[in-house]
Amino acid sequence: MEILLEPIAYVRNVRKEMEDDNWGEVVSRIELAAGIIPDALNGIEAFSHLNIIFFMDKVDDGKARPQYRHPRNDESLPKVGTYAQRNKNRPNKLGLTIVELIERKGNVLIVRNLDAFYGTPVLDIKPVMNEFLPQGEVIQADWTHDKELLEKYLDERLFHSV
Repeated sequence: MEILLEPIAYVRNVRKEMEDDNWGEVVSRIELAAGIIPDALNGIEAFSHLNIIFFMDKVDDGKARPQYRHPRNDESLPKVGTYAQRNKNRPNKLGLTIVELIERKGNVLIVRNLDAFYGTPVLDIKPVMNEFLPQGEVIQADWTHDKELLEKYLDERLFHSV
């Protein structure tokens, strides 16, 4: 089965080199691709957060495979499989991030906390709605609660209550 997807937008920001940390400092522009009408974004300003689905085109094809490793290559953490972590080396090279929508300017969305590099193709944008978030308690592996694990990765404001 072949699946063909066309980007609907592209990421524009200062991150042009592979780097895993400090995404919280990055403000990105998501610019609609040619042929996507700006009206496709009408009403999006009513939402504070968006799901951004993107293609991690800069990931080395040789590394884009199922793995069993320590998250962030930290040997103090347990080895877990690709699908039990959020690393970039994934077989289909898909990324999914919830971002904060700062503002819309015509065919451009200004967002925070998007962990995608300059030029990354965006495949879809969906508003975050409480009704689609988990309704019960979210349970996750104990090792993921380590503040140091992600504090350099995301916006430090997310960790003040941890």
